[in-house]
Amino acid sequence: MRIIGKLAAAGLLMLGFEGCASTLDYSQMPRETGRSVVQDNTHKPMQCVPYAREHSGIKIFGDATTWWNQAAGHYPRITTPQAGSVMVLHDYAGPDHGHLAVVRALAGPREIRVDHANWLDDGAIYVNDPVMDVSADNDWSQVRVFNIKTGGWGTKVYPVQGFIGTNVGPVAEDQNGGIASAVTLAPDIN
Repeated sequence: MRIIGKLAAAGLLMLGFEGCASTLDYSQMPRETGRSVVQDNTHKPMQCVPYAREHSGIKIFGDATTWWNQAAGHYPRITTPQAGSVMVLHDYAGPDHGHLAVVRALAGPREIRVDHANWLDDGAIYVNDPVMDVSADNDWSQVRVFNIKTGGWGTKVYPVQGFIGTNVGPVAEDQNGGIASAVTLAPDIN
């Protein structure tokens, strides 16, 4: 009788593992709102700058720490996120390091979804990654980023320089660095 019980248990266990052997390509599945996804690792390791440039249409070159200043007079520099804009983090890993992420969508007044590369210094591409405004004044000057590897919000708070809009051409800025003209955003950031 013990052998029959063991065989039945083994059979149930095998049925449970059958779902794990699925040949479904998860990269083809529709993205679930609010979930971070790391795209498959078949690509060459990617840095945040070329990824942001390719997916936002903002034609700025050079290190992420230089993007904010280079955008002046060419692209809108705004203080709140807009779909299609590029979030510029400064002092990302010290004063000489920055990071760029393309805003995919606004999830709420204090949460956005971004697409970015090399976030965890691994060359991977992260899509639909949640970012939360944690600034005391609700002004998007400080954020936390969801960590897909731990499945929770990161503990580090990152300073945000601002967001670079995607309309091209001379841009009028007010004395405080805000945009005096309307922002035109790219219709597709994929």
